Parts: sequence; C-alpha cells; structure tokens
Amino acid sequence: MLENEETLTVMPLSGVGRALAYKVDEQLGPKVSVGSLVRIPLGNRSELGVVVKKGDDGEFDRNRLKQIYGMEQPFPVVGEDGLKLARWMAGYYSCGMEQVLEVMIPRAVRRGMGQKKERFIQLASNLDPEILKTLTKRAPKQMLVIEFLRDQAARDNWPRALLLKRLGITGAVLDGLVKKGLVDETREATERVAYGDGTGDIEQVGTQEFKLTEEQSAAAEGIRKSVQAGEFGVHLLHGVTGSGKTEVYMRIMREVLTVGGGIIFLVPEVALTPQTVGRLRARFEAVGGEKVVVWHSHLSDGERYDAWRALATGEARVVVGARSAVFAPVENLRLIVVDEEHEPAYKQEEVPRYHGRDVAVYRALVNKAVCVLGSATPSLESLHNVNNGKYKVNRLDKRIDDRQLPLMHVVDMRREKGGRIFSGLLADKMQDRFDKKEQTILFLNRRGHDSSLNCPDCGYVALCDYCSITLTHHYHDRRMRCHMCGFETSVPPVCPKCRSPKIHYKGSGTQKVEAIAKKLVPHANIVRIDSDTMRRKHALREQLAAFRQGKIDVLVGTQMIAKGLDFPNVTLVGLLDADLSMHLPDFRASERTFQLLVQVSGRAGRGDRSGEVVVQTYMPSSPPLQYGRQQDFDGFIEEELDHRKEFGYPPYRHLIHHLIRGQSVEKVEFYAKQWIKQVGPELKKRGVEVRGPAPCPIERIQNMFRYQIWYFTSNVSKLMPYLNEQRATFKWDPDLIEIVDVDAVNLI
Repeated sequence: MLENEETLTVMPLSGVGRALAYKVDEQLGPKVSVGSLVRIPLGNRSELGVVVKKGDDGEFDRNRLKQIYGMEQPFPVVGEDGLKLARWMAGYYSCGMEQVLEVMIPRAVRRGMGQKKERFIQLASNLDPEILKTLTKRAPKQMLVIEFLRDQAARDNWPRALLLKRLGITGAVLDGLVKKGLVDETREATERVAYGDGTGDIEQVGTQEFKLTEEQSAAAEGIRKSVQAGEFGVHLLHGVTGSGKTEVYMRIMREVLTVGGGIIFLVPEVALTPQTVGRLRARFEAVGGEKVVVWHSHLSDGERYDAWRALATGEARVVVGARSAVFAPVENLRLIVVDEEHEPAYKQEEVPRYHGRDVAVYRALVNKAVCVLGSATPSLESLHNVNNGKYKVNRLDKRIDDRQLPLMHVVDMRREKGGRIFSGLLADKMQDRFDKKEQTILFLNRRGHDSSLNCPDCGYVALCDYCSITLTHHYHDRRMRCHMCGFETSVPPVCPKCRSPKIHYKGSGTQKVEAIAKKLVPHANIVRIDSDTMRRKHALREQLAAFRQGKIDVLVGTQMIAKGLDFPNVTLVGLLDADLSMHLPDFRASERTFQLLVQVSGRAGRGDRSGEVVVQTYMPSSPPLQYGRQQDFDGFIEEELDHRKEFGYPPYRHLIHHLIRGQSVEKVEFYAKQWIKQVGPELKKRGVEVRGPAPCPIERIQNMFRYQIWYFTSNVSKLMPYLNEQRATFKWDPDLIEIVDVDAVNLI
C-alpha cells in the first residue's frame, strides 16, 4: 500500500467544524474511497464521517492517528461532484460543510439501513401422498395452503405476508408446513418503491409522444444542441401555462438517456411529484425500461434508501423530487430540470439555507451538464441572467393545439353587497360549471375559518401568547390556533377583556370558503385541501386522484393546488382575496402576486373546453392585477425591474438577511446595534449597503423577539468570509441566536 494511502481525511458529521485525519488498516483500505461513509472514533464516542480525501495534509502526527472502525455503506455516499458542491455551499451559504453533507445523505443511509428482505413461500418439489392424506384429516388449514398453491400454477413464489392475508391463516400454519418439508421458505431482497403501490394520484397517461408545435420543436432543438455539446449551459424555458413545457423536457430527457446520461427532475412541491412521476414512468419505464425513482422528505426511510441505492449503483438514472433531490447520487449527470423555477419553495428555511434552483445550476456547472429552468412566470433573477447573457432563453408563447388562455374577470369586491366572500359572478359560474359536469378550483392562501376574533366594544383582538400575530379560528373543533408556533386555546364565549357578548370574527380562510361553497352548490361534492386536512401520508395523492377522476366537483385549497397541476376538466378557477400577498411588507410582493395570478389562472381550460378565471379583489387597479388580466408578462417585468434597479434590490444586488433573536427585546436591540457599530464602517468601505437593525415585520415568534439587518452586495463570495470572521470574534450574548440567510426569500 502506498504511504499516502494509509491515512484518510474525514469530515465528521457531528459538528466538529473541520476535517480530521485517520488511519485505515490494509484489509479495509482498498475498499474505502473518497465519498465513503465511515464510522470513526471521536473523543470517547463513535461518530459518522465522510471521506473527503485519501491521504492527509501532514498536519497530524501519523503515529498518533486513530483507526476508523469501518464502512457504513458498501459504496460511496457522495460523489466527487457532491463534495465540490458541498464545499461551495458551505462557503456561499455560510454554514459548515458537515451540515451540507448531512442534508445530502438521507437519514436511512446514515443509519446504515439495508435492503428489505421479504419471506416467500412455494410448494416443495416432492410431496409425500401419505402426509397429504394426514393433513386432510388432521390439519385442514395446512391442506388449504397446499391446495391453493397447487391451483396457482402461474405463480409458484408467494410473499408470506400476502399468503397469510389472502387465506386468513396464522404464521403457525405455514411454519408447520415448512417443518414437514411440504413448502419451502426463502428470503429475497425486495424494493420499496415510492408510488408503486397502485394508490394515489399516479396519472394514467399514454406512452406515445405528441407531435411538437413549431415553438416546442425550436425550444427542444435549442436545448438539444447544448446537451450534445457536452458543456455546461443554462436554458430558461419560458412558456405560458399549458404550452407543453413537460413534453419539451421529456424529449430532451430521451436524448440524454440514449447516450447513457443521468437526469434530475425537480418540482417545487411534493404535491406535484405524483403527477410528474406518472408521466415519466409511462414514457420511460413502460417503453424504454428506464427506472424512475422518487426523492422527497415525505417518503418512508425504506423508500428513500432504496431510491438512493438504485441511483448510487446506476440501476436508475432518473430521479424526480422536491428540492433535496438536487443532491441525489446520479451517475454521469447530464441534465437537471427545475420546473416552476420561480417558486420560493425551492429555498430551504433551515441550515443549510440553500436555494434549490441555484444549487442545481452550480451542480450542472460542476458536471458540465445542462440545467433547464422552466416557468410560465420566471423569477426576476433568472430573467436578469438572461439579459446579461448568462442564460439562454427559449419561449413558448402559445398553448398547445392553439387553445386560448382563460378569460379573466376581475371583480371589485367593494361593489359587492354585505361583505360577501363570494361575488355574485363567481357563485353563478360555479353553479353553471356543476350543471355542465365541469370542475372548479377555488384558491385562498389562508387556512382556518376566520382570521381573527375581535370585540367591537373595547377593541380586544385575540392574539397569540407567544407570537405577534392574531389567532385563527378553526370552526370544526372550536379552537383558536396560532399558525406560527402552534399555540391554541378554546374560543371564548364573551370578550375576555370587557365581558361583552358582541365578540365576533373577521376575515376568512379555506374552512369558511368550503362551508359557503357547499351552501351555494348544495349537490356538489366539495373537498378542501390544506395542511389541516392533508396530514395522513397518502391523503393528498388520494384526493388529487379523485379530483382527476371526476369524483370531486369543487376543490378548495391553499398554495398546494396553485401551480403545476394539470386537470383537463377544470374550466373555472376562483381566486378569492387576490390582494392577500400584496399587503406583505416584502419588496417581492408585487412579483409574487402576479405569479400567483398567472399560475392559478393557468389551471383552467387545459383540456378541450375553454376556461374562465374570476379574480376577486379590493385593489382592481393595482399593476400586478392589471398586467395579469392582460397576460402582459413583458410589461410587468419591465416595470418591476425598473423599480428594483432604482432601489438596488435583487436581482441587481444580492440580499443577505441577518436575523438576531432572543427572549429580551432590549438585549436583542442592544446587541444588533453594537454589531453594526463594529462592522458598519468596514462594510461601507467594501461597497456594502447596510439597512437596519430594525424589528422584523412579525416582531415576536415562539416568544423570541426578532431584529433584522439587510446587507446589499454585488459579491457574496467576497463578503461572507469577512462577515463570518467578525461573527466569530464578536461577543454575542449566549442567550441570543443569530442567523445569516444568503439570497433570502422569506423576509417576514
């Protein structure tokens, strides 16, 4: 063994903060490679670590090095590209490399989970007739098994659990047959396949390829040339809703698979995964035999492990999932698709606070692969990169088959009588769609029944005891809940402050919308989809499947149903309280309102029938609504970019959000100001604009007061080392928590 191969450089996953050197014995040494998950001694305990280098940097005395205990998985858990990605993320997003590696490696893999072994039963080759006669008289249940297996000649190998359930017998019956030598029992590895159980919203689609439109053909050809060049490139596929972006994706995917490449397909929400998986499996598994695996946080550990193993061994080359799928160990990665790339759901809100879209672009760079960003309403950051020549753009301006975009009605709710939730227009159109056996989607991004509880006599408002927000009334269990921290209390019969019986509710949520919709269309089957109703594992899949099959007439929901879903029989979409996102204290409020309007309206008229959208608003003249009504994307973007440029907001500069929180508001404010006194002058010299410190829009969450500081910079990579150095030397109070979020999305 070579001298430099007797040691390993290992990054512990326990938060040590740096890589350490270890010895490896001659027997295990050849099996360990860069990216292997190993168990190491650390102090007086055993920990996991990832090998980041074979050999060491000579920093440690090799005679005093400890020896690794062994390998946790038989093959590397992180590839060379994954390690490069982890190093970049640690520096860019201001976190430890071990924190990135922990996110990259699924929990099931870290715990050493293996393949599932299932027990199978089959008839023995030679059956003694005398023993069978005895069974008929003395053990009828055992004879029942023998006769069943004889009758099932086409299938000679039965899962033990299925056999027990099918025949209604106990395990002792089978054990007795095994002991007598009448049946044989074997153990075989079986795969836990996500969405492979035949339940849920796996779309049943054909395997045929559709004839592409001229726009689709041009877009596919442009992306294909980049793939064939074998060099890094980013394409923004900007297509209106219903323009056939998915078909373009699949054409390019087929090209990549033909040359042996691997593919990552990202979707922003878990709700979109079954639909996408169904389409890709129908196209690639049913015809070409290409295995498509699923990757997201809602899977069981077993499903996650088997998906990881299939990719790590090269058994599968296509993975579909939410943002964490960007780390999947895909061999020979040639293509990454980021569908609905504008969605804020791609941003991780916990350490490491990465953006899935940006990480996808960097991983494509490392692998010399092509990254395709798709959206009907691209983010301003992606459009800015197109304008700067960093990304190429391919546009789809027409729906397939020349279908018309839905007709949009903007209803000024100030003119509606009695403060009604449903305008007369929307109520009439809902009934009309039900009569025609067409489907309706109602969208309101606020769950619960009422958004607040107020007293008109003394002005009392029911607030959370731990957060600076009102409690939401949930009608079905008569509870007031905080949607920030989970605090809940019973509904008071009178005002807790002045004892007035006039206490009443204000605002509305999806529960109230559902209740009123059932009164407006009493014979319709109306189902609500939000985080209150979709807690069971397969609940969302099952409801979306029922809606697709026409068993549900009206779907009421929050952001879970706002984008990406394709239901051909939906001809009416109602957007209630379209102003909701515009009132947020966020410079992206207009952009998100416009995106929401276009995306939600895009759910209508995707089949052979034309669609309509009813947008209810108290601000009908606002720019996002007016541009959205006219489907004038370019006009909105031009105006919005002008505003961003004037104030130096992203995409013209990067925004770093520094959050400081603690239980004492005075202490939080004091240390925030002291911090700025220390770093402010130097940051100004470096061309960094600092805004704050100031209280957050929601000043208190979970009984922690929050102050924020914004840093605007044109170069994150140059700024972060200085900020991290100063954070490490600044004498923070131990009761405070401070968080740095690079390219922050959530500013509330």
